[in-house]
Amino acid sequence: MSDLLDPSDRRLYAGRWVALAYGKVIAQGATRQEALLTARQFCRKDRLELCYMPELPIQSPTLDRLRQFLPEDISIYLTGGAVRDLVLERPVHDFDFAVPVGALGLARRLADKLGGAFFPLDEQNDTARIVLQNADGSRDLLDFTGFRGDSLEADLRGRDLTINAVAVDFRTGEWFDPLGGLADLRARRIRACAETAFQDDPLRILRAVRLAAGLGFGIEAQTRQWMKSAVPLLPQTSPERQRDELFRMLDGPKPDSCMVALDLLGALPLLLPELPTLKGVTQSPPHIYDVWTHTLAVLRHLEGILNALAPEYDETAANADLFNGLMVLRLGRYRQSLGAHLGFAFTPERSARALLFFAALYHDIEKPNTRTVEPGGRIRFFGHEERGALTAVRRGIALRLSNDELDRLKLLVNHHMRFHFHATRKAENNLAPSRKAIYRFFRDTGEAGISLVLLALADRRATADHTLSQEEWAASLDVARAFLEAWYEHPETVIRPPRLLTGDDLLRELNMKPGSEIGRLLEAIRETQAAGQIATREEALAFARGWLAKGGET
Repeated sequence: MSDLLDPSDRRLYAGRWVALAYGKVIAQGATRQEALLTARQFCRKDRLELCYMPELPIQSPTLDRLRQFLPEDISIYLTGGAVRDLVLERPVHDFDFAVPVGALGLARRLADKLGGAFFPLDEQNDTARIVLQNADGSRDLLDFTGFRGDSLEADLRGRDLTINAVAVDFRTGEWFDPLGGLADLRARRIRACAETAFQDDPLRILRAVRLAAGLGFGIEAQTRQWMKSAVPLLPQTSPERQRDELFRMLDGPKPDSCMVALDLLGALPLLLPELPTLKGVTQSPPHIYDVWTHTLAVLRHLEGILNALAPEYDETAANADLFNGLMVLRLGRYRQSLGAHLGFAFTPERSARALLFFAALYHDIEKPNTRTVEPGGRIRFFGHEERGALTAVRRGIALRLSNDELDRLKLLVNHHMRFHFHATRKAENNLAPSRKAIYRFFRDTGEAGISLVLLALADRRATADHTLSQEEWAASLDVARAFLEAWYEHPETVIRPPRLLTGDDLLRELNMKPGSEIGRLLEAIRETQAAGQIATREEALAFARGWLAKGGET
């Protein structure tokens, strides 16, 4: 029966005795007797099977390749998140290795043998990285660090969380777990290595929140208290480090839960000081939430939408929500294209997907400052998009985002309402967006328009949430399909029609004078061309003469 155990059970209970009832682990212990006595507390009469889970070697193709080139005279240990994720059978592309001394030199020699790129990360602290490019386009990162302390145990005890303080001798397969990290993995528990863990590095607060959300673990009560006590120290960490942890959080599972956790810890005003102002700002129907709760709902629905439209089809993700199931039927054909769009890396650490979530977090940031109440009681937020874009960019600058990221962020917040205009016309009057409207949308937003479509769908779900009708959602999906179809299937006719005339043509053929009127006429020609109303040079010239005759009106 023990042969039928899930492989993850074998890893989680490696080196322990387990008691099984009907093929399920119901108790474990350091000895056979301990496992039996514990099991009998729950199953007094059931037949039990007791077996020992041997310590398993940590394996992956990258590690198997690395073993071929290890020098014999150096002790080396796989540590940290790589061990944690391999035990949990999660995909691993970042591997951390600890060596007594000489990590920089070892990494440099191994990089040459593996054909990887070598980067000294911190020469003073003996830390270096190897980047390996895989055949499928993915990358593996191998970080090598000298012991922090005079021994492996001292190194492990000085880490952040116990689940990251487990090591495996890379040569012998021996496990080192001085703080009970494997037990915490089994208990699905986040626990600090020491009371001073978060004071030593306050950014570990964000890491603990991110891991709890990503793994679905609970944070131990004492650890939570230590985190809260260290929150005032967060401003001592660099904006770059804050940014990197925040973006990993937004790009990972349950970003809405992460924001709630940061808020409960008191960290939100220190990291993203604009966000608390959203609380309690009420909105008119069809909104059913205040602005803060709505923003959290946008994050939640955006995650669900992107999971349902992920490049690898996941039937569970697609069918877990009726509205997302309908979306997959309408938009599923674009999942590979959307995956490529969201996977675009502005920097090696930050993707378009992560930036989209940051834009979602800030899309309504100026609603508190633009809120007005009309005589009939309707609440309006005139200009919140434009002002919000500037506020979001200021926060992006504070977090040291790149110029390309800031440009994309500004577009996403500034134009996030445009889709809703077309969705409303479709829902109320059955009017689909015209080709000219689609052209103008992408003319103003470029490739960011794809992210805007996804943001708008999440925004629509979060606005009405459980009160949204299938008819209203279908209208939004029709508009999304029209926009995506134009961008991916008809770019040469609707998005970027070939230029029929140049400025020189207008000067020569129509005797126009240089000036801004030339540019306005050329754009009018392209709009009309995108609308499918003209297709040749002669038709473009005829349109231009009519445009001039009407005084520049289309």
